[in-house]
Amino acid sequence: MRNVWTIASREYRHYFLSPVAYIVAFLILMLAGILFVFQLKSVQDMTYQGYYPNPPTAANSVIYPTAFMMLFAAPALTMRLLSEEQRSGTLELLLTAPLKDWELVVGKWLGAFMYILTVYVITLIIPIVLNRLVVPGIDIKATVAGYLALILFTAAFLAIGTAFSSMFNNQFAAFFATLITFVLLWWVVGWPANLIPAASGFFGYLHAYAHLTSMMQGAIALKDLVYFLSLTAVGLFVGTVAIEIRRWQ
Repeated sequence: MRNVWTIASREYRHYFLSPVAYIVAFLILMLAGILFVFQLKSVQDMTYQGYYPNPPTAANSVIYPTAFMMLFAAPALTMRLLSEEQRSGTLELLLTAPLKDWELVVGKWLGAFMYILTVYVITLIIPIVLNRLVVPGIDIKATVAGYLALILFTAAFLAIGTAFSSMFNNQFAAFFATLITFVLLWWVVGWPANLIPAASGFFGYLHAYAHLTSMMQGAIALKDLVYFLSLTAVGLFVGTVAIEIRRWQ
């Protein structure tokens, strides 16, 4: 695990030198902030008019928009993790070091994951402010469940992005392959679930958005946890296999 932590720490520090990482953080925080302000203004205007709408929630202000942004942010953050090492020729040097293939893949993934967690910590400002503005306060249980869903969702999608990065020498190829996969899991796979009743169970289980929304409602079901953890494990496993294949080529 020492090798994993060494690689993760290096990748984590590298993100603070990367313009792409700053752009990703800025867009996530800006979108969450804008939605938060608009929701508060909408509630205030309706209250003045005599209506009493439901107050803003952390799910609507932060978690849903951040999860949607991750469809594009995760490919941008992971596209260079291993493809850049392959393109520059430094991957061969890493493979000659006393380093296992899975340690390299997990370390790269963990560095990206820690960076996104840092951004998520900043977004906690919004539910903290909401809890002070809303009477009698926000639903803490739903907020915790929502953030847990967002973290598991992010871990899974970053693992998939890491896997594609290990397969390609070109960063842009890795980006678009990852993005297409995310769109399939987030949106397209839900169509057969609605159109083909006999296959609704299978395609419904593959639907990432359905698992995410289920957990954000405060119900933490085992099937949702298994889904995201399985995606994470599969992504890291595929990435490790891809590196092993390159080692023996």
